[in-house]
Amino acid sequence: MTTATITSKGQVTIPVNVRNRLGLESGDRIEFSFNDETGRYEIHPATRSLASLKGIVKKPVRPVSIEDMNRAIAEQGASAR
Repeated sequence: MTTATITSKGQVTIPVNVRNRLGLESGDRIEFSFNDETGRYEIHPATRSLASLKGIVKKPVRPVSIEDMNRAIAEQGASAR
């Protein structure tokens, strides 16, 4: 079992073998989730590839022109003043 020590500031250095198995690199973010079944916390990489984001935003019902986008932006800008 791999271990790490918590500093007085609450920081932990994730051991290199754990980082490698999770595919983590410097600057990556991680998420902690509680597993109700096991009663333990789990660590997950919070970074996503661009390909994994495909399909999150649905296509509009009708196409939107550049002119429509510019008009909507101008209206929002005017109402914010």
